[in-house]
Amino acid sequence: MTINKRYLLTLLFLAIFSNCLVAQKKTKPGAHYYNKELKSFQSAIEKNFYDKASGYYLIVVDPAQRETKNGYLREYTYLWALCALYQAANEIEKLEPKAVLMEPLLKNMAAYYNPAPPKGGYTDYIMKLQPGERYYDDNQWIGITALDAYARKKQKSDLAKGKEMYDFMMSGYNDVLGGGIYWKEGSTSSKNTCSNGPGVLVALQMYQATKNKMYLDTALKIFNWTNAKLQSPEGLYYDNIRTKDGSLDKATLSYNTGTMLESNVYLYEITGDKKYLDAANKMAESSLSFFYGNGKFRDGYWFNAVLLRGYQHLLKHNKDTKYILGFKKALDHALNTEKNEQGLFKAKEGVQNLVEQGGMLEILARYAWLERSNNLQP
Repeated sequence: MTINKRYLLTLLFLAIFSNCLVAQKKTKPGAHYYNKELKSFQSAIEKNFYDKASGYYLIVVDPAQRETKNGYLREYTYLWALCALYQAANEIEKLEPKAVLMEPLLKNMAAYYNPAPPKGGYTDYIMKLQPGERYYDDNQWIGITALDAYARKKQKSDLAKGKEMYDFMMSGYNDVLGGGIYWKEGSTSSKNTCSNGPGVLVALQMYQATKNKMYLDTALKIFNWTNAKLQSPEGLYYDNIRTKDGSLDKATLSYNTGTMLESNVYLYEITGDKKYLDAANKMAESSLSFFYGNGKFRDGYWFNAVLLRGYQHLLKHNKDTKYILGFKKALDHALNTEKNEQGLFKAKEGVQNLVEQGGMLEILARYAWLERSNNLQP
């Protein structure tokens, strides 16, 4: 064999070997990638946000950034962040059936509970420190998670919690503007998608759990009102409608589309009417370009987690993974560029608050599930 032939064969061998290594690099690091990210991130949250001395979670890591409201410094988290962690815990328990994460968070949230009439519900801050306000959507997020858990575990306590949250949210419903639920107790200035979209979900989940038609009737009443008053021409959703004059706040956030998209999926499953599936597909298409067209998250992580719920639920009936993969580009961008040395996600100054960290925890748990289910392939 001549030197030239030997040289060419060597180059060919090296090229083949190199391609094999590249192929290995493309597949091996992807194995359980999101599950590994989930584990390390879960530890980072507990290390940096959980205050062992008090037994409460902190809202932000930096004490200088903690909120002062009505002249009172809130050292600990408000309820919304616990709602985020509660749903994330449900998704992690799906992955790890032996994990016990939801019950401790429910006990933690008990410190925020106010039994005052007309119906008991959770306030936005710890009762014994300084009682806060009761937001209908905060309570709905708790109801949604509890009913998710009931569908999975069939524990009566979860169904009871869902029923309790349904009862509280309906104390905020009336016929002003033709229907709909206010945003928070005692404030009648607006009716918001964020208190009506999740309200539809709570009612639909209660119907699925009990088959009591009252819940389905309520769900359809709120669903139809929200579509009539708050849906944009593109099939997305505006933030709220003002009761004073019926004018719209046209801010368009991912979680509002998420709750209504998932409501359509539930309604398709319950009624078998394809118009609901068609509407869900249309919303998925519009939201994909609007929220993820540039490969980055357009708004907060927790808002996006709620839209991801809709995408994941839709995947049961529409096997096209383009919505999951479009979302994945934004997730991967955040994982590659927005984490700090503590393993937390950065804000413009310091790190994101616990709401956003909790939202990302849910997102990672859902992608760990999708990864396991092999739903991340085009």
